[in-house]
Amino acid sequence: MNEQSAAKPVVLRFDSVSFSYRDVPVIHEASFHLHEGEFAALVGPNGSGKTTILKLLLGLERPSSGSIALFGGPLAEGRSLVGYVPQHASFDPSFPISVREVVRMGRLAPLARRSRGEDAAVERALEIADVADLAARPYGALSGGQRRRVMVARALAGEPRLLVLDEPTANMDAESERRLFATLGALKGSTTILIVTHDTGFVSSLTDSVLCVGDRGEGSAARGIVRHRVEPSTDAPADLYGGHALKVLHGENVADAACCGKAGEGA
Repeated sequence: MNEQSAAKPVVLRFDSVSFSYRDVPVIHEASFHLHEGEFAALVGPNGSGKTTILKLLLGLERPSSGSIALFGGPLAEGRSLVGYVPQHASFDPSFPISVREVVRMGRLAPLARRSRGEDAAVERALEIADVADLAARPYGALSGGQRRRVMVARALAGEPRLLVLDEPTANMDAESERRLFATLGALKGSTTILIVTHDTGFVSSLTDSVLCVGDRGEGSAARGIVRHRVEPSTDAPADLYGGHALKVLHGENVADAACCGKAGEGA
């Protein structure tokens, strides 16, 4: 985490959060936080508990114990300020809907603050996500990478303070990946960004913090969250993360509370 991010308010905090599916423990006393404007990556192999953490963050599941705070208050009160880009967005390819209409869905209550500037917010989201030239095209006619960027635009149309992306580069070609990370780079600093990925070896060079879903050990199946350090990569594929990647150092941990005082405060 860089010093500039650490000096800003905390927008998301998991405090000793545990969760079980019936009698099966999944997350055990997970604690982490994100600062305003921070770019973070939540990494872990498939089945490690990343989806559970997403569901807890989005209010789709409730912790068995512990607490989750958004923007210094209860999760339910801050949820409308979170934009979510799912890994898969099901749709009927025969349904006649344009890209602009898909993006406008991001303005539906309760996500967005409706105003006279609604049209401007939609057009601004199209521009930021680099899909303005596709606005009049049928959504079903787009490539997979184009659809993913349209989903980013839909989330941005709601003017979120926290943007969460689940496996944003899955099945994406190199050019679409480059454009996506150019978009995220333009947002960094003004919007808090959390990317969820199964790639545990490398993260985008935009990343300030790496949060790894790790095994608690001692025979427990439940997982916790550990921060790892990163370093510039010399052996990552040239087209990975838009051509700029950092290597995750799994052997080097960072104390989560190292930069903060009380909940909701910066350094």
